[in-house]
Amino acid sequence: MNAIPQLLFDALSLGGIYAMAALGIALIFGVMKLVNFAHGEYIAFCVFALIVPSTDAVAVMFLGKAPAILLIPMLMLIGAAIAVASEFFVFRHMRNATPVAMMISSFALGFVIQNILLLIYSSRPKAVSLWPELNQPVSIVGASIPLLQIIVICTTLLVVVTLALLLKRTRIGLEMRAAAENFTMARLLGVRANVVITGAFALSGALAAAVALIMVTQTGVADIRMGGQIMLVAFIATVIGGLGSLPGAVAAGFLIGAASVILQGFLPLEARPFRDAFLYTLVIVSLLLRPDGLFAPRSTKPRV
Repeated sequence: MNAIPQLLFDALSLGGIYAMAALGIALIFGVMKLVNFAHGEYIAFCVFALIVPSTDAVAVMFLGKAPAILLIPMLMLIGAAIAVASEFFVFRHMRNATPVAMMISSFALGFVIQNILLLIYSSRPKAVSLWPELNQPVSIVGASIPLLQIIVICTTLLVVVTLALLLKRTRIGLEMRAAAENFTMARLLGVRANVVITGAFALSGALAAAVALIMVTQTGVADIRMGGQIMLVAFIATVIGGLGSLPGAVAAGFLIGAASVILQGFLPLEARPFRDAFLYTLVIVSLLLRPDGLFAPRSTKPRV
């Protein structure tokens, strides 16, 4: 097996997951200056929407029984719905609050969603069999790659291209870009604040659903805490990329994925359990060199 192509595909696949999760956070921050720490619970909620409520160790499929052509849009609608509902019932009433107050509210919302899942499904991790055939290896340029990795890479590229076209070619996209530059001025020029913010939350929730599908297919496990780790890495990616910068979130997501894979591949065996310590050391160095991020926005935008 050729090690270099294997590492490349691993890095692109892991980086793609981080990039999509980071995009979901960056979209909200761009228009509201809100770091939405409930995003990880959106991911967990979408995972558990696939299965029947129970306390058993082996999950019985609910939405997961549907064919992929129906399941994917349905789950993305569920992700968008829970994100929009959180905006309508929680964050819409806090637009004049400080960023710290909104961030604390997002923590609280995350705990509420997590405890609802605990009440319905219990804290026991569950084995989930969703599209196991996607974990079958295929041979590409001498490397044995799970088919799922190819799908993740292609999905990430599709998401990035689609989002770029949406932001550049549609009215709601142009309004989002204007709001991200200067929300107050954009509102004075007629940008529809509620539409822009609701659209950003809907896109963020749909991205959370996409990440949920990939994670549950890859790991075969539904765990109430599974959104926490990806949320942490995604938040770090948005900071490294430059808070509010969508290209920065994508680039930093791929960089963190690549760094993680390279460290796992080249660290001595006895040092590999401490891979995350080395990774976060690189994060600290990056922020020391570029405290505003790799793609810092041109200005610090005022909120609504």
